[in-house]
Amino acid sequence: MTFNIILEQAEEGGFNVVVPALDGCYTQGDNEEEALVNAKEAIICYLEGLEKLNQIKTGQNQKSRVLEVAL
Repeated sequence: MTFNIILEQAEEGGFNVVVPALDGCYTQGDNEEEALVNAKEAIICYLEGLEKLNQIKTGQNQKSRVLEVAL
């Protein structure tokens, strides 16, 4: 899986990172290399959070299925 990121030099020093495809996924780093490492970690944490949210408990007369979507 690949993600486009926006890497911007911060006024106070370091770099800010935004992941446009993941609403609210932001991070930063003291230098560009650290910002990229932190961005990868932020993306992984974001996706793990989505996976937890996707765990649905079903009630009586309801069915749960896994649907795989490939792009």
